[in-house]
Amino acid sequence: MANPQHHPLELNPRTGEPFLRLKDHKDIIITPPRPDDVVLYPPIMNDPRIYEWLGPPFPYLTEHAEAWYAKVKASSDVVLAELEAARESPDLLLVGGCPVRTIRKVQESGEEVYLGDIGIFRCLDGKLMTPVGIPVDDEQVAEYVETNAALAPGNPQIIWTVGDYIVPSHHGQGIMTDALRTLLWDWAVPRMGVRHIISSTFEGNEGSVKVLQRNGFVRTRLIKNHVQTRGQWRNLNVMEWHRVTNER
Repeated sequence: MANPQHHPLELNPRTGEPFLRLKDHKDIIITPPRPDDVVLYPPIMNDPRIYEWLGPPFPYLTEHAEAWYAKVKASSDVVLAELEAARESPDLLLVGGCPVRTIRKVQESGEEVYLGDIGIFRCLDGKLMTPVGIPVDDEQVAEYVETNAALAPGNPQIIWTVGDYIVPSHHGQGIMTDALRTLLWDWAVPRMGVRHIISSTFEGNEGSVKVLQRNGFVRTRLIKNHVQTRGQWRNLNVMEWHRVTNER
């Protein structure tokens, strides 16, 4: 019997796996991570069209892929367990995450092709949460992170962030814009209580900036020399989204 707490997730009738179908790209779904994905991560993350804008370890090895899979699989399992525990509740549970994040294209044959990843999760970067123009030290930055992490699921004061990528073969097709819109409005807002998101992109990554802007994000500032990747200091665009009552 289907668990009403999975709403609005659909269930794969063959495997029972939950998924979200994109609003505009009906042949693309978002699912939990799968063990078979692990071997796909390294060639994607070692592609300069990806690592230039994400800053993963380089070279990206099998051990990195296995660690990433273990992390995202555990997060998915926690939410699914919470939904199962609340199966008999008459009200939909507000949870602290989303059980689906892997973007896949469903072929006419039924085969599902890995396209990328998208996640909405609590912001862990205290510098992004620091009010503009207010100087703070490392201890104060850490306090922002601790405070944000301690807020109970559903608290409207939680600051969230977004992380995503799509394989280069599917860049420029509007898929990530659709994926973010679907995840945001079908799950994050109603099931996580998301009201405020602070995201970021490396300066020059105008593709990601456009995806965020098409979903209502506003570029609020540029942080210079925010992080060092492969020996190079990178500037960071900060993008913010606030839930507006009549927005959809």
